[in-house]
Amino acid sequence: MDERPSLGIIGGSFNPPHIGHLAIASDVATMLDLAGVVFAPAAAPVHKDVDYDVPAAARLEMTRLAVAGDERFSVSGVESDLGLRYTLDMIVELRQRHPEHKLVFIMGSDSLLQFETWHQPSAILALCRVAVAPRPGDDLRLVEERAREWGRGFVVVLPTATLDVSSSMIRDRLRIGLPIRYLVPDAVERYIRAERLYGLS
Repeated sequence: MDERPSLGIIGGSFNPPHIGHLAIASDVATMLDLAGVVFAPAAAPVHKDVDYDVPAAARLEMTRLAVAGDERFSVSGVESDLGLRYTLDMIVELRQRHPEHKLVFIMGSDSLLQFETWHQPSAILALCRVAVAPRPGDDLRLVEERAREWGRGFVVVLPTATLDVSSSMIRDRLRIGLPIRYLVPDAVERYIRAERLYGLS
């Protein structure tokens, strides 16, 4: 039996990172007794465009600002540093960097529902467990059914906080001049405004 502690990995564009990301990471860390959670911003997400063309370096810095102050959380620039494109490549690299841990990849239920379209999903499951956080509006019965289809024990759906907040919502609010306070950490908002991201002038 593998008795190594588990380390969570949460990927995504983080464009920008918000309280939903932090709440999910915190819940999964507690529910699965994780040693920590590594946030790994995507360099060039395969399944989505990066709105406003915010560079990886800026998204990496916003993520660092977002997790600052929570000792359970850290940030890895492995995708942009190595020019990685696929989640599988990122997991392979982080597995090599953290041999003392088992890995748990954290995803939203929206990602699970399209997991079969990812690059080599079975190879991902061979390297780590997957923890799924339900997203508002997703059919939980369908999500749990999809999780079972990947094999018992490989994918687990957890009752994490389901905050109806998304990066696209935050970008839309900024575009029309609505506040984003309480939706992102204060340091992230300050960075967005200082760097005039998302069309701010």
